[in-house]
Amino acid sequence: MTFPKDKSGAATDTLRGGPRRRRARTGGGGDGGDTTRGPSRGTARGVPLPLLVPALIGLAFLIVPLIALLVRAPWRSLPELLTSAEVWQALQLSLVCATAATVVSLVIGVPLAWLLARVEFPGRGLVRALVTLPLVLPPVVGGVALLMALGRNGIVGKWLDSWFGITLPFTTAGVVIAEAFVAMPFLVISVEGTLRAADPRYEEAAATLGASRFTAFRRVTLPLIAPGIAAGAVLAWARALGEFGATITFAGNFPGRTQTMPLAVYLALQSDPEAAIALSLVLLTVSIAVLAGLRDRWTTAG
Repeated sequence: MTFPKDKSGAATDTLRGGPRRRRARTGGGGDGGDTTRGPSRGTARGVPLPLLVPALIGLAFLIVPLIALLVRAPWRSLPELLTSAEVWQALQLSLVCATAATVVSLVIGVPLAWLLARVEFPGRGLVRALVTLPLVLPPVVGGVALLMALGRNGIVGKWLDSWFGITLPFTTAGVVIAEAFVAMPFLVISVEGTLRAADPRYEEAAATLGASRFTAFRRVTLPLIAPGIAAGAVLAWARALGEFGATITFAGNFPGRTQTMPLAVYLALQSDPEAAIALSLVLLTVSIAVLAGLRDRWTTAG
């Protein structure tokens, strides 16, 4: 028995289990698309002009100064400038102090981040706000606060001076303290975020096996959050390397003792602009290296 075929092939479709679903195609020129797909992402051709113009202005506002720094750089005399005694002294001091400030931040910042992420206590929100305050506090204000706390007449510094003979302002140790004060919040925020994302059941499993809370932190938690610690340490180190306001207020600007690279840039700009540009290029290179190293964590989506 046969069924008559009409032009649309309805009989054949019926024998095969019902009418076929036909994909609706849009557009012309043979370049059809499936309407079941979601809307395509916007292209530059569809960006409204009132948004495109200020966006390009903002991009130029951020990039042109950096390009100007590269254009005006004394490339021929750059090796000589970077190997001069004054520049090398400031560079060496900056690297040493930034590294020491990062170590201080790791020693006291990681436990602080763990406390904020894992322990419930009254006023935790206030403590978190105070920890992050140096991120928005003007660095000069931070330097003044350090003087009021750790200066010779400060509420803590006077006891350090009278009991132990320790004086922190206008010393290399003062540079480390000032840099750690402004850099440690970056580490704490990074590590706390990593701790909140880590599964606490691993620590609970270690506790059920007889491990103390500190042992679980040392043997289980630290390996889990190691990438977050490393990222926070790099951010803290870069922030410490570029610190200016708190350093000059609390530690002063003494060559060979407290004069770091940002301070040397400020001083050289008044007498030797080429040396100031050379030091600025070093700081710019460090900043680019930090962003390149952390691009998968903060600068990409998905």
